[in-house]
Amino acid sequence: MITGPTSQRFISQRLRLHYVDWGNAHKPPLLMVHGGRDHCRSWDWAAQELRDDWHVIALDHRGHGDSDWTSDGNYQAMDMVYDVAQLIHQLDLAPVTIVAHSMGGNVCTRYAGVYPDKVRKLVAIEGLGPSPQVQAEQEAVPYTDRVRKWFDDKRAAAARLPRRYPTIEEALARMKAENTYLTDEQARHLTIHGINRNEDGTFTWKFDPHLNVWPPNDLPQRNVEEMWNAITCPTLLLYGANSWASNPAKDGRIKHFRTAEVIEFENAGHWLHHDQFDRFIATLKEFL
Repeated sequence: MITGPTSQRFISQRLRLHYVDWGNAHKPPLLMVHGGRDHCRSWDWAAQELRDDWHVIALDHRGHGDSDWTSDGNYQAMDMVYDVAQLIHQLDLAPVTIVAHSMGGNVCTRYAGVYPDKVRKLVAIEGLGPSPQVQAEQEAVPYTDRVRKWFDDKRAAAARLPRRYPTIEEALARMKAENTYLTDEQARHLTIHGINRNEDGTFTWKFDPHLNVWPPNDLPQRNVEEMWNAITCPTLLLYGANSWASNPAKDGRIKHFRTAEVIEFENAGHWLHHDQFDRFIATLKEFL
């Protein structure tokens, strides 16, 4: 009989953060880290394929899934890097293999640069953040204007009530609209694990609405590139050919990595690990 994962908690910067553990603690550790407005159960299909050979652990970022929201509604990438570092430290996972998507990839590439000796292999799915072109467009806006917009957006987020869906089917329709590549089975699984039921019987997404409002200041890009360059483990960067994300082999960012290979997936968008699951798993197993 195949059973699902156990639900666990750990503490990071006074937040109770959630992760699931797929068992086989005697196997090599494999940490899976989701992207923005997603949750740890997004990895279930991959975890089921890998659990026999790996000790699979999947994290819920702060503000996501069943992890705590921050009290002030502010989310910084480096705080999330600390969360990953804290989980690996508390569970004594190093040297660990990491598979991460989008925002999670942005976080985990930074971790792998800060602690290159603690990461055995790294897979980042569209995880390098905004393209050089988007960064240039953002930096062209005066910083004072960006701060004022952040203030306005924060006030608007504080006044906005999380959207409530009368039925699971309506939440499911929203999930499918977000990623048209998803099968009905995938969309339903992601929806069921991504919503809470309210006291009045309606449904609300688990992620903090303030995650839609990122502060105007992250690390300077040169510091991020320095962390990329410090990565020493074999690194695989995966991109969907039909995604909005910019391929680092084409935009020049690959030059900041010493050990990275880029693979592009045809007929796939930003969630290529769902869109082309069979190819993703085959590519991942070969790399691991």
